Amino acid sequence: MSDFDAGEGRWVSLFSGGKDSSWALYRALESDLDVACLLTVHPSADSYMYHVPATELTGLAAESVGIEHVNVEPADFEAANATDAGAQGDAELEPMERALERLADDLDGGLAGVTAGAIESEFQTSRIQAMADRLGCEVFAPLWQKDPLELGAAMLDAGFEITILQVAAYGLDESWLGRTLDRDALDELAALSEEYGVHPLGEGGEFETFVTDGPHMARAIDLDYEPVWEGDRGRVEITDARLA
Repeated sequence: MSDFDAGEGRWVSLFSGGKDSSWALYRALESDLDVACLLTVHPSADSYMYHVPATELTGLAAESVGIEHVNVEPADFEAANATDAGAQGDAELEPMERALERLADDLDGGLAGVTAGAIESEFQTSRIQAMADRLGCEVFAPLWQKDPLELGAAMLDAGFEITILQVAAYGLDESWLGRTLDRDALDELAALSEEYGVHPLGEGGEFETFVTDGPHMARAIDLDYEPVWEGDRGRVEITDARLA
């Protein structure tokens, strides 16, 4: 999905603030793609298609990156009485596609493509690719089918600072909430993958993250939070966030 002729037009980065979409954005900038804006979808509840935790922080991240930020708010989602996950995923994609159609009309040269942070999820990538085909644009997916431990190491080598916001998998306890995803954490996740099948980068929703600093960001983001543990899963409640 990352091999393409960039051609004319400008790029939109599908951006949640998590490590995967942030890495896709960073690699796009490193590849000299002309990224016009970051597009964040803010689902109001659990989602098959989108990262949910702390998307309200993406405005700070966009300010630090220095790229325009466009939001798709919960009010943009029409009520969907989907009977299965596939239908729900299709319904969830619609407001993002409408937003991209509007952006394509406003961008100089049109919409060249979108960046995506998927690693292994056919559910998400097949829908994003089909959407891109309808829009006549490309998909830049530099994480797709890459080794997750090598990806994690590359993020750390590049200088990404990654905070774990949410966990929901056997072997991930309350101590992981707010933890920095560093070398030691990657080693532990590799062990948990061997023992319990946890995806080392949380691709199956085992954990969610937020990037507080990176080489593409002018200023780090400082977070204050309180952990909330619910027996077998948990999250951090952000109480304050600011650019350092």
